[in-house]
Amino acid sequence: MVAKIKAKQEKNKQKLSRGDIVFNIINYTVFILITLACIFPFYYLFINTISDNEMVRLGQIQLIPKGIHFENYIQVMKIDGIIDALFVSVARTVLGTLWTVGGCAFLGYLVTKQEMWLRKVWYRLIVITMYFSAGLIPWYMNLRMLGFLDNFWVYVIPGLVSPYNVILVKTFIEGLPPSLEESATLDGAGYVRVFISIIMPLIIPILATLCIFSAVGQWNSFTDTMMLMPSGKYYTLQFLLYKYQNEASSLAALVRNTQDASALANVSTKQTALSVRMTVAMVVTIPILLVYPFFQRYFVKGIMIGAVKG
Repeated sequence: MVAKIKAKQEKNKQKLSRGDIVFNIINYTVFILITLACIFPFYYLFINTISDNEMVRLGQIQLIPKGIHFENYIQVMKIDGIIDALFVSVARTVLGTLWTVGGCAFLGYLVTKQEMWLRKVWYRLIVITMYFSAGLIPWYMNLRMLGFLDNFWVYVIPGLVSPYNVILVKTFIEGLPPSLEESATLDGAGYVRVFISIIMPLIIPILATLCIFSAVGQWNSFTDTMMLMPSGKYYTLQFLLYKYQNEASSLAALVRNTQDASALANVSTKQTALSVRMTVAMVVTIPILLVYPFFQRYFVKGIMIGAVKG
C-alpha cells in the first residue's frame, strides 16, 4: 500500500522543463549574490574591528581577518559616556517601540468603528500629516515650549502616533470578520476589552511589523538628540557614533591614554582613528541585527496584509 502511494506521488510530481531549471538556477544565483552584497559590508566592518589595527590602517585586510584580537571592543567600551548612551538607546528603543505600537494599534482600531465621533475627519487629519508638516523650526519651538529640551520623554511621546502605522493597522483590522467583535460586544465587553482580548491576538503579524519599523527608527535616530539635548544628559549611541566619526582622531588619542603600557607597546592593538570609527559603528549595529531575525517571520505577512485589503 505504501509503495502504491509513493508511486502515485512520484507520478503526480511535475517534471521541470529545461527552461524551468535554467530559470531556477539564474533566480537562485541572483538572490545569493544580492544576499552576499547585503551581508558583506557588515562582515567587512567586523573583520576590520578584530584584526591588527596597523594592517587595517594600511588597508591590508580584505576578506580574512589577520592578527585577531578584541582589544578594540574592550577599549571602546571604556570610553566615557558610552555605557550611559547604550542604556539610553536601549530604553528609548524599548519604551518608544511599545508606546508607538500600542498607540498606533489602538488608534487604528478606533478609526474602524463607524460610531466613532467624526471618525472620517480625524482619520483624514492623521493622513494629511504624512504629506504636510510645519517644518523643522516650528517642530523645535513646539517641543521647546512643551518643556522637552533635555527630557528623556522627547524620544517617546512625540512618536506616539505614526500615520503610516495607523493606516497599516486599520487596513489589517478591516480584513477581520466583524462577528468576532460582535460576540464579545453582546457579552458586555467595551472597546478596550475587545481590543485587548479579541483584536490584539489576531493582529500580531502587523504588530510585529510595526515593532520592526519603530525599533529600527528609534535605534538609528540621532538628529533629535543633536537638537534637543544641549546639555548632553541623554545622548544616544547613534549620536555618539556621529560625534566620534567627526572626532575620531582625538578620541583615538584619548583611548590610547587609557591603555596600559603593554597594550601601547603592541602596535597591532594600538588604537587608531579608523579602528575607533569601525568599532563604535559595529557596537551600534550589532543589537539591531540580533533583534531583527526574531520579528522577520512576521514581517512579510504583516506588511502584505496590512497594505493590501482583501
